[in-house]
Amino acid sequence: MATWYDIPDAPPEVLDRREGPYGEVVLRRHGALLQIVANGCFLMDTSDGRSERRLVDAALDALGGRARPSVLIGGLGVGFSLAHAAENPRWGRITVVEREAAIIDWHLDGPLSALSSRALADPRTEIVKRDLVAFVNETSDTFDALCLDVDNGPDWTVTEGNRGLYSPDGLANCARVLRPGGVLAVWSAKPSPEFEGTLWNAGFQRVRTEEIPVARGVPDVVHLAVRPG
Repeated sequence: MATWYDIPDAPPEVLDRREGPYGEVVLRRHGALLQIVANGCFLMDTSDGRSERRLVDAALDALGGRARPSVLIGGLGVGFSLAHAAENPRWGRITVVEREAAIIDWHLDGPLSALSSRALADPRTEIVKRDLVAFVNETSDTFDALCLDVDNGPDWTVTEGNRGLYSPDGLANCARVLRPGGVLAVWSAKPSPEFEGTLWNAGFQRVRTEEIPVARGVPDVVHLAVRPG
């Protein structure tokens, strides 16, 4: 897999561009990398994935020895979190909520299928086409872990409507869909001490932030919190 210093000087090639209910979403190829851009905001690429994988592993670690836990992954992205979860036989049901039909299509029969085809064929996996905020607010289902990677972090959302997910009311809904002792894990491009405080105030326990080094720039982080048992 390419690293950041393998990116060529030539501009990225647009593979697909679509207008959806939340604006424009674009899939680009830049050298060996595939990139997703939403409304002109770079979201992610296939250069690394270590922090997306750690998002899933940190949630599983925090669950201790819970047998066959279920996980809800918020955001399909380039597929790192889903693929990593499906590689681990400890996980039970794996549900991914993704609101962009284009991203789902790119995984089902497009360029991103190389990363996710095995995970999508896993009988534990379910893809739900839905806005994550609406899903969390309305579902009656419950999970052992909730792994959120739909924004660049609590302080840098892709769309304005996502801000409510990290508010006291949004976190109360996250707690509602978690089983007692369940884990909330939130990916972020930078630490957010304010969000840590919001998690504590929302009644979560064992709140902490784990840094994951990246090839350049500030570390990515995973915010972790546990619903009381």
